[in-house]
Order: sequence, then C-alpha cells, then structure tokens
Amino acid sequence: MLILMAGLPGTGKSTLARALASACQGLVLDKDEIRRVLFPPTFVEYSAEQDDFCQSLMLETAAYLLARHPDLHVFLDGRTFSRAYQIKTAITRANLLGTTWRIILCVCSDATARQRLDSAHFTHPAQNRNFDLYRKLQSEFDPIPPPHLVIDTDRPLEDCFTAAQTYLTA
Repeated sequence: MLILMAGLPGTGKSTLARALASACQGLVLDKDEIRRVLFPPTFVEYSAEQDDFCQSLMLETAAYLLARHPDLHVFLDGRTFSRAYQIKTAITRANLLGTTWRIILCVCSDATARQRLDSAHFTHPAQNRNFDLYRKLQSEFDPIPPPHLVIDTDRPLEDCFTAAQTYLTA
C-alpha cells in the first residue's frame, strides 16, 4: 500500500507516519531526507523542480519495494502534496503498480503549527521549515480530492494513530 502523508509543515505528518510505519512493519520514505543525502548544502534549492525530482526517486523506490513486498506499507512523507499534480503523479504510479493507495491529510490550528515550527526543539532536515512557509503554502494549497482521511493533529497522537490505523485497514 502507498500512503501519501499530506499537509502543511508542522502539522505532524512525520510523527504520525513514523508511528504508523512502526506499528505495521512499514517504512517511511522522506523527501527531505532523500534531498539531504543526495545534495550537498550548497546545492539544496527547495525548488519545485528539486522537490519533484526527490518525489520521483521516492516513487521509484516505493515501486521497487512494493514489487518485491506487495504487503508492505510505504509512507511518502516530507511533501505537502499541496498541488494536485503531486497527488495525481503518486496515485498514477500506485495504480500502475496495482497497489492500493491512501491519502492522510494532517491538519492542525495555525497556533499549533506556529508553536511546533518555532519550537527550540524543532529540528528538520529541510532548513526552510518555518511559519512563513506554512502561511505561503496554506494560501496556495489545492483541495485534496476524496477519498482521503483528515486527521486533526491538535488531538493526542494516540487518537490520531487510532483513526489513521482504522482508515488504513478498512
């Protein structure tokens, strides 16, 4: 199964993805970790082109793994999936593989996102994660087509995990 973790920066996508992957013996492919490994800091652009390139590598990796392990749960993380083409590309790839797909949209209040992104404890491989980026992406976010699950990560992680796990097993 291919699971797209959608949502703005600071909405808890990575935290939830890691918890779910751990529980179902799945794995998380993180665009920002892939970028960090591939590109030395002076070549990191945070551009749509570089994001798309990293997503293409994520999808190639997912295809490789799912072809060999069809029961695997692969979580695509590190991308907001805020543009319709990003979702369409991933779903098309899942359909070509003959694997099921799900979209989990993580949301939270602006205040929670600001607190998470401004926290002294917030560390992220992408150095451009801040509340200004959150606001910019929020203003440009395309609606995510159904079917998808919306998880309000202002709720406790245990509640979010249970709702997401139920959705993935349905």
